[in-house]
Amino acid sequence: MAGTRTALFAAAIAALMALAGCGGGTGSSTSGGGGNGSKQVSSIKLVAAEYSADHTKAFWDQFAKTYKQKYSIDLNVQIISWDDIAQQSTTMVQNNNPPDILNINYYSSYAKDNLLYSADEVLPSSVQSDLLDSFKTSGTFQGKLYGFPDLSSARALFYNKTLFQRAGISAPPTTWNDFEADAKKVTALGGGVVGYAEPLGPEEAQAEFSIWTFNNGGNWQDDSGHWTINSDRNVQTLQFLKKLAVTDKVTQNNPGKTNRTDGAFPLFENNKAGMIVGFGPLSATLDKDKKVNYGIAPMPYQNVSGPQTYGVTDYLDAFKKPGNQQAVKDFYELYYQPDQVNTWIKSEGFLPVTKSGLNVFSADTALKVYIDTLPNIHLTPNQDPTWDKVLLAVQQQIGAAVAPNGDPKKVLDALQQTAQAGG
Repeated sequence: MAGTRTALFAAAIAALMALAGCGGGTGSSTSGGGGNGSKQVSSIKLVAAEYSADHTKAFWDQFAKTYKQKYSIDLNVQIISWDDIAQQSTTMVQNNNPPDILNINYYSSYAKDNLLYSADEVLPSSVQSDLLDSFKTSGTFQGKLYGFPDLSSARALFYNKTLFQRAGISAPPTTWNDFEADAKKVTALGGGVVGYAEPLGPEEAQAEFSIWTFNNGGNWQDDSGHWTINSDRNVQTLQFLKKLAVTDKVTQNNPGKTNRTDGAFPLFENNKAGMIVGFGPLSATLDKDKKVNYGIAPMPYQNVSGPQTYGVTDYLDAFKKPGNQQAVKDFYELYYQPDQVNTWIKSEGFLPVTKSGLNVFSADTALKVYIDTLPNIHLTPNQDPTWDKVLLAVQQQIGAAVAPNGDPKKVLDALQQTAQAGG
C-alpha cells in the first residue's frame, strides 16, 4: 500500500504492455514437468512488497518456517521495496521466471495474459466464501477470481482537535459546505496553518480524487464497466478541489505536486493542517509521536445518502508454473488461517479482507470508523486491465487540474480518452 509506488511504475507498465504484445509465457524455474499430474516441486518462491522495515520480513520468515514444517516444501522469500517491486517483478515475468506468488497491487494484466491461477484452481472454497464481497469483486477478471487480497486499508477524515477548538469549530464537518467553511476558519488562524492538506501529487492522486468523488456520487466506471471519468459529478469534484486550493486558498501550496507521505502527512503530523484524509498507518505515527490531538470522522458528502469511503487492497498473485499448483494451494490454505492473516494485517497496521477478520478487528474501538464501512467500501477498478494504464495517467496528469491555470474538465476528458483507448 505505502502509496501507489510510482517511482518505477511507468517502466513496469511499459514492460507489461510489451509482455502482452508478445504473448508472455509462463516459463519455469521449478523442477518437474508441466501440468497438474507432473512431478511436484520441492520449493516455491514468494516475492513480497515491504510494507514496513519492522514487520514484513519478520512475518514472512516465520511464515516460511511454518509452511516448511506443515508441507515439507521450502518457501523462498524475497522482500522488495515498493519503489522497486513493480520493475523487478515485471522483469522476472518478462524473463519467463516469475515467482510462484507475487505480492503486488495489481493482477488483471497478468490474468488477461493467462499467467495466473484462478481461485477455483488454488484457493480453498472456505477461503473464497470468507473473503469480503467488495474485495472479491475487485479481484475478479472475466468472471473468475484472480486477485487474492492480502490486506486492506480504508480512508477517513482526520481532524486536529486543537486547531478546531482554536477556530471555534465544535464538530467535524458532515457536508462539503461545512468542510469548506471549516477549512477557511482553520486557515485564518495563520502561522503557516492550512485548513486542508490536499495531496494530488503522483504518489496517490487516484486515492485523493476517488474518496472525494465517491462522496459526490461519482465513480471511475458505471455498473456496466463503462468508463465515466469525465462525468458531470467527477468534473464537479475536481472543480471543488481546485476551488479549495486556488480560490479559497485553504490548502498547502502546489497540491497538484504534493505527495501524501512526504508532503501532506508531515503537515498534519506537525499541527500545520486542520484536516487530511488518512488511514491506519497515519494513526500509528500520530499515536507514537503524541504531538497531535486528533479525531477521525466519516468523510463529508453531498449528492449521496451518506458518507462513502475509499479502500485499497493489495494482492497475492499465483503464477502458473509446472508442478507448483498443490504447493501454491497449500500456501493460500496456510496464509488465510485466522492466526496467520490477522497477525500479518495487525502487525502492519491495516484492515482485514475476510468476514471472520471483521469480527476480530471490530473489538478495536479505534478502528470502528473503518470497520463500519469496510463491507461496502469503494475501490478503483483493478479488475479492468486498462486500469494499470489509466492509473499511471491519473497520477501524472490529474494534479495539473488544481493549478491556477488548470482545467478540471479538460484533464478528465483526456483521462477518459486514455481509458477508452484501452490497454
